[in-house]
Amino acid sequence: MTDVVIVGGGISGLSAAYYLAKAGIPSTLIEKRPRLGGVIQTERIQGCTIESGPDSYLGVKPAATELIREVGLGDQIIGSNDQQRVTYVVRRGRLVPLPDGLMMMVPTKIAPLVTTPLLGWGTKIRMGLEYLKRPGTTAEADRSVSEFINQHYGAESLDYLAEPLLSGVYGGDPGRLSAASVLTRFVELEQKYGSLTRGVLAERAKAAKNGRARGPEGGALFRTLKTGLSDLIERVASLAAERLTVVHDSAETVERDQDGYRVRVGGAWFSAKHVVLACPGYQAAAVLRGVDADLAGVLNQVEYSSSLTLSLGYRRADLGALPGFGFLVPKKERRRMVACTVVQNKFSHRVAEDKAVLRCFFGGASDESVLNEPDEAIIQAAKDELRTLVGITAEPVFHTIARWPRSMAQYTVGHAQRLRQIEQMVSQLPGLHLAGNAYYGIGIPDCVRTGRDAAAKIAGKR
Repeated sequence: MTDVVIVGGGISGLSAAYYLAKAGIPSTLIEKRPRLGGVIQTERIQGCTIESGPDSYLGVKPAATELIREVGLGDQIIGSNDQQRVTYVVRRGRLVPLPDGLMMMVPTKIAPLVTTPLLGWGTKIRMGLEYLKRPGTTAEADRSVSEFINQHYGAESLDYLAEPLLSGVYGGDPGRLSAASVLTRFVELEQKYGSLTRGVLAERAKAAKNGRARGPEGGALFRTLKTGLSDLIERVASLAAERLTVVHDSAETVERDQDGYRVRVGGAWFSAKHVVLACPGYQAAAVLRGVDADLAGVLNQVEYSSSLTLSLGYRRADLGALPGFGFLVPKKERRRMVACTVVQNKFSHRVAEDKAVLRCFFGGASDESVLNEPDEAIIQAAKDELRTLVGITAEPVFHTIARWPRSMAQYTVGHAQRLRQIEQMVSQLPGLHLAGNAYYGIGIPDCVRTGRDAAAKIAGKR
C-alpha cells in the first residue's frame, strides 16, 4: 500500500506530488501519456522557445509564482513586454486596436472609447450611460456571459470585446458560459455598485488610496519562464522524485476498500489511503462510477472544448512590422483562426534575433472538427488569413502543431451549483480529493493551487 495515488501528471497532479513530497509523504502518480506536464509542452526550434500549450500565466494569481520560486526557478521568470501590450480585434477584415483603458469589456477612459472605430455610436453611448446603473434590490440568478454583457453594454460589446477576449481563454460559447463563474469579480461589482464602470473606477481609487500597486503585484500582466514552462514541470518532478513513483499507464477504475481505495492501472491494482484525481472531470467520472455514480454524473456535467495551436516560424527579415501582442478574431467575422500571438513582441528572449514566431489558435466550442483536419489544411488556412489580415506573404521556415482534445473546461451556467454538489459528495468520501481545471479556475496558478490544497488536506489528515 502507498499513502497516495495521484491520477494525472499535468501541473495539478505534479503540484500535489511535490507538496506531498515536501511534507514527507510518498505518492504514486499515474499518467497515461509517455511524458509529464499535460498541456504544458515546450519545444526549442532554431533558437526559439515554442510553447505548444499555454505560454504564460497571470501574475496576479500568486500560486504559480510561489511554486516557481520555491523550486529555484525564480531567476528565470520573465514578464510580458507590457509597453508593447496592444491587442487588436478584427472588424470587417481590418485590425483595430482595443481601446486604451479597457478592463475586459469595461471602459475606464472616455477619449479612447469615443474615438475607437471598433464600436458604433449606439454602443458607445450605451457604455457611457452604464455608469448610471444602480444595484438591484435582489441578487440575480446565474446568467450566461452573453446575458450579463448585454444587460450592461449591449450586443456589439459582447461580439467585439467580451466574446473574442474570452474565447482565447475558454474557447467557449458566451451564450452558455456562466457569468458568476467566469466573470466572478464583475458580478460582485454589479451587486455592490450596479455599474461595472463605476465599480472598477471606485475599486481602483480605493487601491491607490491604500497604496497598493495597480498592476498585478506591481509586475507584468503575464509571466512565464525564459526557457519555457516545461522547465517547471521537469524541476517539480525532479524535486518530488525521491518520494514519487511514476507509472505511465491508464487508470481504469477506482474502488473503495476497508483501508481506503484501490486503483486499477493496466490490470494491476494500487492500494492507497488517499486518491487525488488530477485529471479532467470526465476522466474522473469514468473511474469513479463504481464508487459514487451520482458524483460521476455531476462530474460528467462539466463540459470541455478542444483547441489546436499552430506555431509558425519566419525569417524576421521577410516580415514587416507585426501588430502588438497579436490579434483576436470575433466569431462574427466568420474566419477559422480564433486568435494569433506575436511571440517576440509579447516576450523577450524567447525568439532568436533573426526569427519571428506567430502562434495561431483554432478550435473552441464552435469548431471542434478542426482537430480532425490534416496539418497541411490547417497551415494553409493560417497562411491565407495571415496574408489577408496582416499582409504576410512569406513562407514559414518551420512550424509545429499541437492538438488538445477536450482540454479546456467550460464553466457553463449553473457551474457554482454543480461545485457545491461535488463538494458535498466528496465530503462523504474520506480520502478522495479532486484537482485540476474543472473546478475553480482553468489557468496554471489555479491548477497549482488545487494540487497544493489536496496535498495540504492529506498532510493534515495523516
